[in-house]
Amino acid sequence: MRLVIISGRSGSGKSTALQALEDLGFYCIDNLPVTLLPSLAEQLERTPIEDKQGVAISIDARNISIGLHQFPEIYRQLDHPPFDCDILYLDAVPPTLLKRFSSTRRRHPLTDDGKSLKQAIELEKQLLEPIADLADLTIDTTALTLYELRDMIKLRVAQRSSQDLSLQFQSFGFKHGVPMDCDIVYDVRCLPNPYWVPELRQYTGLDQPVDQYLRQQPEVEEMFTDIAAYLSKWLPHFEHNNRSYLTVAIGCTGGQHRSVYLAERLAGHFGATMDNVLVSHRELPRPA
Repeated sequence: MRLVIISGRSGSGKSTALQALEDLGFYCIDNLPVTLLPSLAEQLERTPIEDKQGVAISIDARNISIGLHQFPEIYRQLDHPPFDCDILYLDAVPPTLLKRFSSTRRRHPLTDDGKSLKQAIELEKQLLEPIADLADLTIDTTALTLYELRDMIKLRVAQRSSQDLSLQFQSFGFKHGVPMDCDIVYDVRCLPNPYWVPELRQYTGLDQPVDQYLRQQPEVEEMFTDIAAYLSKWLPHFEHNNRSYLTVAIGCTGGQHRSVYLAERLAGHFGATMDNVLVSHRELPRPA
């Protein structure tokens, strides 16, 4: 039985993720006290929910703090058959969380007369560290819309079978910062840059002129071959170590040409033999 535990700081999108899983056929529980997890597991073992894809539970900082500290030990007692457990941790940069609370005028669960919103957001991060440290999949929702987050939950979480590794390639630009939700980062700024070819500057790595240019560069082909060989060798080891999700980030200077091209090629290469392979481009405009 799939058991998905969703956590993260307030304003990061936990409710959206939980609703997305509910719409996809999961039995969902919001804000379950950590200390009740063993009781829930025992009940599910005795009476499985046969008509559901699985169970999704949201755990956040409204829990009693001692329960959050006990989470790692309690989780270890659950993470075994008949349960296929995933921990999904959502987060966003503090300025974005502050902006979301300001726009909705919601009260942060940890604010009081002596604690500002900024202080509450930082305290919440500390309280949730025992869960964040065990996360199978961390998603940075800073730049995601509600619809993009729902799609990501559907593709990476709901559609992953218990035997699959969900592999995502993400392109990005180093000048905009390294993604905080990636597992492996490759720096491809050493490769020939189409930006400095005037007739190619207007295109991206998704366009045929840039694709053709980069395929003709020996260094680019060598980089692709080396990355593909490394991942081909080590992905089975990640899977054998019960790793459910892996995010590989490919970065160039602006995130428009080289990283996009290589992320697409790698996704196509591994997608030919794996079921759950996704690709995203952080710096490119998203389709409407």
